[in-house]
Amino acid sequence: MRLMVLSNFRQILFVISLLSNFTFANEIDLIRYVDSKQHPDPKQSYFVDLLTLALEASKARYGDYKLQPVNIEMAQARTSMMLKRNELIDLTWRMTSQKLEQQLQVIYFPLLKGLMGYRIFIIRKDKQHLFNQNISLTDLQGIDLGQGHNWPDTDILIENGFKVVRGKDIFLITMLKKNRFNYFPRALHEPWLEIVDEKELTVEKNLLLQYPAPIYFFVNKQNKRLQQRLSYGLTQLLESGKFEQFFLNHKITSGILTKADINKRTIFTLQNPLLSEETKVLLTDERFWIKLQ
Repeated sequence: MRLMVLSNFRQILFVISLLSNFTFANEIDLIRYVDSKQHPDPKQSYFVDLLTLALEASKARYGDYKLQPVNIEMAQARTSMMLKRNELIDLTWRMTSQKLEQQLQVIYFPLLKGLMGYRIFIIRKDKQHLFNQNISLTDLQGIDLGQGHNWPDTDILIENGFKVVRGKDIFLITMLKKNRFNYFPRALHEPWLEIVDEKELTVEKNLLLQYPAPIYFFVNKQNKRLQQRLSYGLTQLLESGKFEQFFLNHKITSGILTKADINKRTIFTLQNPLLSEETKVLLTDERFWIKLQ
């Protein structure tokens, strides 16, 4: 009798397990993210495309999904606040900081291989003489630069002794043209599209700032399923080599080291005081970071 009860119990557990896996695999995940129509940014296609790849790579385990762009206009800090409140969106991507990782659930996978921490400058064409290849770090720190109000880069550069003029991100190009500051540090892949229609601006040709600055996907603290799904999907891409191929061939990042003439630039290495201990550990894994050579 006892053996029969035990056998029946095991059968029940097996059926429950099957039903659980069936439900888990057939649940449709809705992932909403900000997609500005008023200030569209073509560079954001990289993150949407990588997000799609990660979701596809996790489909066999986690089931189907639906990506839903949300047309709302808000600054990065506001986007993070909405995600923290679990309102309107389910995911964002941002350069990380200890504070942000405390507020939101982070997926520890550097989406851009650290590219955001390699900074070249947008300048006015008549200001190249300020940035000769032999300039000292002290002299460069004394030349005023522009950055966004709530950007982690702003705090990083201030901590490293730079003279920073803050502004709203959508107005920084205009501020540069109006001589509010003399250079606008941007990640390697960013300047080219941003000045395509700006005849009086150019990409500075001699210098580069470098500091560790990964961009991660972030979700709400309670959204463990999406956090686990993205971690799994991104890991699958990394281990299969598909992530490296994606980075090398995507229209936003393809050939960017050559285009920026990295080997001809004087590089100033800076510290990033905003990094968490978890991120510092990732810095030792070469698979996650771009190689300059």
